[in-house]
Amino acid sequence: MKKRFTIGRLDFNSPVILGLTGLSLILLVLNMATGGFTNRLFAVRFTSWLDPMMYLRMFTHVLVHADFNHYIGNFLLILVVGPTVEEKYGSRDTAIMFLITAFVTGLVNILFFRGVMLLGASGLVFMLILLSSCTNLKQGKIPLTVILVAVFYLGNEIVNGLFSQDNISQISHILGGLCG
Repeated sequence: MKKRFTIGRLDFNSPVILGLTGLSLILLVLNMATGGFTNRLFAVRFTSWLDPMMYLRMFTHVLVHADFNHYIGNFLLILVVGPTVEEKYGSRDTAIMFLITAFVTGLVNILFFRGVMLLGASGLVFMLILLSSCTNLKQGKIPLTVILVAVFYLGNEIVNGLFSQDNISQISHILGGLCG
């Protein structure tokens, strides 16, 4: 059995989820204090293939959010779904899945949406949603709930991507779900 970190009655049950949540909150507060500088520093966008920060931003964009509502919208779901995934797959594998999802969504944004700055953890949210619905897979069987989650989720994102004019990156949601 894994040794868990506790302080009194507080159990730090999901170090990756809690770390991501805390770091993102710190960056949100810094962004508000710096008039948006933190988001400009860490959000992914195409600058130049020679710019080393652009490569770092392919990972850091999931840490920054437009405002408190954006942060809460992402992290309420991450805090509900994430611990189940982290317990099932372990902290190391969860962190690796986060890095892969961040990289894939960041790279696609740079390649296909060069004029758009991408920020937020919604790709991670949708990766966790689809991955969590797979945590109870039995050998050789696919639960109907997994199929329904995928169909509802992907269908909704495709419809929103085709018919909505908003500042939400449906492609990040779809890619996050596919990474899950």
